[in-house]
Amino acid sequence: MSVWEARKIRLVMELRQQGITDTQVLGAIERVPREEFIPPQFQDKSYDNVALPIGNGQTISQPYIVALMTQALHLDKSHKVLEIGTGSGYQTAILARLCRRVYSIERIPELLEGAETLLHRLRVRNYTATSGDGTKGWKAQAPFARIIVTAASAAAMPPQALVDQLDNGGIMICPVTREDRTQHLIKITRIMDQIFYEDLCPVRFVPLLPDVEPASNLQLLRAAG
Repeated sequence: MSVWEARKIRLVMELRQQGITDTQVLGAIERVPREEFIPPQFQDKSYDNVALPIGNGQTISQPYIVALMTQALHLDKSHKVLEIGTGSGYQTAILARLCRRVYSIERIPELLEGAETLLHRLRVRNYTATSGDGTKGWKAQAPFARIIVTAASAAAMPPQALVDQLDNGGIMICPVTREDRTQHLIKITRIMDQIFYEDLCPVRFVPLLPDVEPASNLQLLRAAG
């Protein structure tokens, strides 16, 4: 057994103790090599249950939060998922193992380029990614059975554009910011024209920002598979 495998087993056991019971989610975490998504200077912490920097002022989320958000989506292989915030590509890789296709939006082109290079190397095929304003969602591909937002809305609710792109029976998981500036992870379920909200837990995420950071000589849209 390699060092990474031993650390991964320890992490999965810890996640079970923290209430992650979905065996499909735990299986995805076992199979996706988190160390590949971590900068070299932090790789020794790849299977510690902590968030880590990935550059450009962004982080790869704590494994517990990744597992909690993924579990709360109740994914199956028929689902089309919108991910806001590709980041390192780690959450994308987890989602791709559990759904039909992931549509992922990243506002920082350099992060998107790195994530796509890595996802291609790991042979993740069932995703499409673009550099864009995640607050606007991806209207051309809507509606989505599931939406996951990996940055905190500045308001107590997700952007309305994302709510509008949620399909009937759909679920969205999104961090939001309350008036006291605390962040909370919420679950939104859409049943016809009714929207239901559930507070999951306090969290800490980077902010969900509009617009796109400029980049030169970069192809902003690539489809895999």
